[in-house]
Amino acid sequence: MRVVVVGSAGRMGSAVCEAVAADQELELVAAVDPASGELQDPTGTVTVSNSLDELDSSTVDVMVDFTIAEAARSNIAWCANNQVHAVVGTSGLNDSDLATFREIFTTSNCLIAPNFAIGAVLLMRFAEMAAPFFPTAEIIELHHDGKVDAPSGTAMRTLERMAEASDEWGDDPTETVILPGARGALGAGGIPVHSVRLRGLVAHQEVLLGTEGETLTLRHDSLDRGSFMGGVVLGCKLIDEHPGVTLGLDSYLGI
Repeated sequence: MRVVVVGSAGRMGSAVCEAVAADQELELVAAVDPASGELQDPTGTVTVSNSLDELDSSTVDVMVDFTIAEAARSNIAWCANNQVHAVVGTSGLNDSDLATFREIFTTSNCLIAPNFAIGAVLLMRFAEMAAPFFPTAEIIELHHDGKVDAPSGTAMRTLERMAEASDEWGDDPTETVILPGARGALGAGGIPVHSVRLRGLVAHQEVLLGTEGETLTLRHDSLDRGSFMGGVVLGCKLIDEHPGVTLGLDSYLGI
């Protein structure tokens, strides 16, 4: 697969470029970022373009996007219009965006994943499996201090999947809130979610579940951005086999 990475100057984009260039089944053919220049990769040098519109789409099979939602919307549309697959890790895309993407991806495919770390995908699945057996739950997601959205896309997707798995959740017993927001925000199913932003963190999530006499804690830690690369590379390799728009890596992992 011939891959172009959008957002190549960022830390995630740079890591994706290196991972793609290092994989024998993938070829890094271009990089895109508003700041022009040259990107060094293990196989040589590719020129960084300012826009996808500067590329010959016939030379690209897959675009990987780790930008911001506003930019990603137009990048994803470019893929759909040019028969290029899209692997997207950008946060902030909403239900309206997904509906639009499902309409426009008719000749190529799109994978949008809230998290590309294999362990995080498994955590979401485990939380979904546990939900029917625990009437109370809370989510704590912890990220570096450069993350601008809260809660994280992973936390939001975890909430949705847990709420879909069970509609029997206990009420919050709190009667007096000393500080507003102390109990977090209520997500799908009324499950509280708490967002932590702290310098030194990368990406972490805990799902706490409780029932009479026992608790279950599920936790995943991404200790560096390399943790996401396995999922990104897998997405690039398998996207041709998954028609239309796919949300999350689950079907790529067979779970």
